[in-house]
Amino acid sequence: MTVAATISGEFSVGMTTQPAEAASPALGRMVLDKEYHGALEARGAGQMLATHGSVPGSAAYVALETVTGTLQGREGSFALVHHGLMTRGQPSLDIAVVPDSGTGALAGLAGRMSIRVEGHQHFYDFEFTLPDA
Repeated sequence: MTVAATISGEFSVGMTTQPAEAASPALGRMVLDKEYHGALEARGAGQMLATHGSVPGSAAYVALETVTGTLQGREGSFALVHHGLMTRGQPSLDIAVVPDSGTGALAGLAGRMSIRVEGHQHFYDFEFTLPDA
C-alpha cells in the first residue's frame, strides 16, 4: 500500500558563492545549506550552478540537494534535483525527488516540491508518495 500526501512548511536557505572557474566564468556556483521545518524536519545540503541571459530577467539554475531528517516522523534521506528558468522575469521551477534515492524509512519515496517566497520567508509544498510503513 502507498501513502500519498501533500505537506507544507517553512525553510531557510544559506548560499555560499564558490570561486568561478576560468573555463566557465559565466557560471556561478553556490553551496546550499537548508533547514526544513514542519512535517519535513530536515537539513538540505547541495550545490547549484546558475547563469544569466543577455536580456535582463532571463536566467537559469540547476541544483542537486541531499535532504536528511524526518518526513512525517519517518527517518532517512533523499535527493532532489532542481531545474529553474526565468524568461524575462517569468519564473518556472521544477523540483523532483531523484528516483530510488530514498534511504531508511524513506526508501521508495517519490514526489515533487514547489517553493513559495512570501516577503523574506521561504515555504515549501511537497507532494509525495511513500510505501506504507
